Amino acid sequence: MKQINEKQLLEKANKPGKDAMKLHPFYHGKIEVIPKCRIKDFQDFAIWYTPGVAEPCKEIQKHPLKVYDYTNKWNTVAVVSDGTRVLGLGDIGPEAALPVMEGKSLLFKYLGGVDAYPICLNTKNPDEIIQAVKWLKPSFGGINLEDIEKPKCFYILNRLRKEMDIPVWHDDQQGTATIVTAGAINALKIVGKPLDSALVSMVGAGAANIAIARVLIVAGVQQKNIIMADSKGILHTSREDLEKEKEKNPEKWQMCLKSNAEGRIGNLAEAIKNTDICIAASKPGPGTIKKEWISTMAEDSIVFASANPVPEIWPWEAEEAGARIIATGRSDFPNQINNSLGFPGIFRGTLDVRAETITDEMCIAAAYELAKTAEDTGLSDTYIVPTMDSWEVFPREAVAVGLKAISQGIARIKLSRQELYDQAMSLIKKSRDITQSLMKHGFITQAPE
Repeated sequence: MKQINEKQLLEKANKPGKDAMKLHPFYHGKIEVIPKCRIKDFQDFAIWYTPGVAEPCKEIQKHPLKVYDYTNKWNTVAVVSDGTRVLGLGDIGPEAALPVMEGKSLLFKYLGGVDAYPICLNTKNPDEIIQAVKWLKPSFGGINLEDIEKPKCFYILNRLRKEMDIPVWHDDQQGTATIVTAGAINALKIVGKPLDSALVSMVGAGAANIAIARVLIVAGVQQKNIIMADSKGILHTSREDLEKEKEKNPEKWQMCLKSNAEGRIGNLAEAIKNTDICIAASKPGPGTIKKEWISTMAEDSIVFASANPVPEIWPWEAEEAGARIIATGRSDFPNQINNSLGFPGIFRGTLDVRAETITDEMCIAAAYELAKTAEDTGLSDTYIVPTMDSWEVFPREAVAVGLKAISQGIARIKLSRQELYDQAMSLIKKSRDITQSLMKHGFITQAPE
C-alpha cells in the first residue's frame, strides 16, 4: 500500500460524507418511478388502465402465477428495514434509515437491473415485521431485509424463508457472507494456504459473522478452525452467559459448541493470535483492532476489517503491523469487500428463474464466480475481488445463481446458461443506458461543485 501522509488519508476517508451532505438535499432522494410501457397518446391509457386492464386482472385471478407474466412483480424487490442497525450508526429509526434503503434500491437498479423499493417500517416488533412482509408479498418477487438488529434478524429471516414462497434474503447475513467468502477464497489462494486448513479468527459475533462462518463452513473451512469473539471475549463451551441465552440466540451458542477446537479463552488479542485470516464485522474503529494484535498473526496474514463507515483498523496500520492482504468495506481503499458486489447479481439470477428461495449453495455459487472473475483479471495482494465498475461480474453471478437454483429444483422456470447470460446482460445494460441518457438530456441535473 502506498505510504502517504495520514492526514491526507483521513481527508480522503471523510470526503464521501461531506459530499453526501451536499448532494442528498440537492436531488431530494436517489430514485423515482418512470414508465416502461409505450404511451403514444391518451388512448393507450385504455389499455394500461380501465377498461382494458380488467382482462389481465381476470386472467391472473384464474391463474395466479401469471402475475409474473402480466406485471413487474417478476423483477421487483422490497428493501425492508426497521432502522435498528444501520451501517455503523445503530438504532437510528426508520426515517433516518431511508437514505440507506434508497441507496440500496439505486444499486439494485444500476448494477442488477432490478426494480427495488425502500420500505421502512415503523415497528421494532419482529412478529409485526414478519406480518408486514407477508402483506407485501403479492407485489414483490423478492424481499431484501436490511439493517435489522440481532438476534431478531435471525428469527425474522428464518421464519420468512420457511413461510414465504418468494426469496427472502438478509443482506447483512447472506450478502456479507457471500462477498467475504469470495475474498477469502482468493486471498488464501494468493498466500498459498488451503481453505480447509486455514485458522480463522472472527471479531464480532453478530448477524454478519455468524452468517459468514456458516457459508465459509459450507465452502470448506473447518468449523473447529474458527475462533470467534464478541465484546466479552472468545466463544467457547464454558461461556455461561451465552448458554443462558441459547434459546434466544441459538446460532451463537452453536458456535460456542462447535468452533474453537483449541479451547482458547480470553479477549480479542487471544482470538487473533497465530491465525491466518482475521475477519472483523464489529463496531467501527479506528482502534477496535490494535496494531499489536495483528503483529501476532501467522506469516502472510490476511485482515478483513469490514465495519462501516470506519474499519476496525485503518489499512495502513494493519500493513505496518505485518498483514500482507488487507480488505475493508470502503471503496476508497484496495480490496473493497462490499455487499454491492453480491446482491444485484444474486437477485438478478434468482428473479430470472423465479426461484422460491435463496439457498446457501446459491450464495457459494456466486462467491466462486466472484472469485473467478477477479482471478481472470489477475489476482494480487491489492486485488482479491472485482471492483463495482467491473460490471461483467453481475451477469456472471446471475448465471451461476440461476443455474444453481435450477439444479436444486427451486426454480419456477428453466433457462439455459446462454439465456440467463443474455437476459442479465440486457437488463443491466438497459439500466445503465437509461441513467446515462437521463443525465445526457438533463433529466438528471448536474449538481453544482
